[in-house]
Amino acid sequence: MAESPAAVGNRPNRAVLLTVTCLGQFMVLLDNTIVGAALPDMQRRLQIQLTGLQWIVDAYVLLVAMLLLSGGVFADRFGRKRVYLAGAVVFTAASVLCSLAPSAGWLIGGRVLQGIGASALSPASLALLAAAYPVPQERIKAIGLWAGFSGIGLVAGPVAGGVLTDAFGWPAIFLVNLPIGVILLLVGLRHLEESRNPSAPAIDIPGTALSILAVGALTYGLIEGGARGWTSPIILASFAAAAILFAGFVTVEARRSSPMLPLRLFRQRLFTVSNTAMVVVGFALMGSSFFFSQYFVYVQGSSILRAGLQTLPTSVAMVIVSPFAGRLAARYGFRIVVSIGLALAGAGLLALGMVHADTGYANVWWRLAIVGIGFALTMSPLTGAAIQAVSPQEGGLASGISSTTRQIGAVLGVAILGAIVRTRQSNGASFATGLNTAFIAAGAVTLTTAVFTALWLARSEPVDCSTVTPATELSTNSR
Repeated sequence: MAESPAAVGNRPNRAVLLTVTCLGQFMVLLDNTIVGAALPDMQRRLQIQLTGLQWIVDAYVLLVAMLLLSGGVFADRFGRKRVYLAGAVVFTAASVLCSLAPSAGWLIGGRVLQGIGASALSPASLALLAAAYPVPQERIKAIGLWAGFSGIGLVAGPVAGGVLTDAFGWPAIFLVNLPIGVILLLVGLRHLEESRNPSAPAIDIPGTALSILAVGALTYGLIEGGARGWTSPIILASFAAAAILFAGFVTVEARRSSPMLPLRLFRQRLFTVSNTAMVVVGFALMGSSFFFSQYFVYVQGSSILRAGLQTLPTSVAMVIVSPFAGRLAARYGFRIVVSIGLALAGAGLLALGMVHADTGYANVWWRLAIVGIGFALTMSPLTGAAIQAVSPQEGGLASGISSTTRQIGAVLGVAILGAIVRTRQSNGASFATGLNTAFIAAGAVTLTTAVFTALWLARSEPVDCSTVTPATELSTNSR
């Protein structure tokens, strides 16, 4: 990785840099899980329907998914410190805007800005870290600490969301970002040193714009279809627009010399299968977890605080098991680990589809834990598979694409599983019955993918993906 002479000659205090980058990524990851605990309170106070809740989640995830690769290129091209601090400013300001939102529309707009900030802050934090640790072994240790500390945000989110929402209401989950953002800016301006990659590729503006519009049009159709009717003109038009925009995206990317998504990579079966499976991981994990707090609040009558605590088994299991997933893949190869992980996750989701209002928590928590264990076993091996399928020089790009496909799956998961619930309700079923159908659908898709990967994921040599965790998968490595 090329660096400016100033960055090489005058490195920042590494302890401070590690703390700042960890804290920034912690804030991004915290926002991924803290919102779920507050959804019932948002629905009650803002009088939001299910489609509105879906947009509150997907507006953020969509922008992160579509801008993540570009954020890494921006950091390398225009300065990692500059992009990191800009992302922190946008994310913090957007968080304040979200907390002050008087309606669903304002809140969704704030979430869009949060997504833009996160797509700059997250990859820039990893790029700053990588630039400060040029020795491979030191870099691996630093990234491990970065992933481990920032990954605490995944576990802290449901608890913090439940406590803050129960005590102060849903705006508090966004205001918690304000002191973190101020610390990042004050310390970052003083202690971070600028670095960049002079040979970074040009920004793919047409590809980025078409990808946002295409996935946005598809998401609109999927979320609003249940409310407006699947055959209404605007829904059919959104699906048609999505198809045209996707075709335009493929055409543009095939002709560009430096595309954001090199289509030639998908000629490798290992790369294609691993990223397809990653879409399903995002789809099933994010789509199902969107409903976890709502299940405990609306079906079982839990308080918001208690519901936040009750959703913990999934995120705790993921944080505990994720480090072992890389080691298992390194020893046995990723095909067997991924297939087992997907099978476990699918079985856990099917089991969640059998719960009802009278099911005791002692018979629920282990189902959530199985889901977490299963997905923890899949994510780092799938990223490792994608990286192994390309040349060493394109490892960062492959990692970024893997993160992006998972985020796209998350967008579709919230949209499609939400549409299933809403369609079931429109046909006279209860909310609980709709949730059961959604969990079963997610489980069936995940189990089918387990079989697909077992059959089609090429046999491979063991791969060292022990440093890839859910935290690192939210970022794209510097190219």
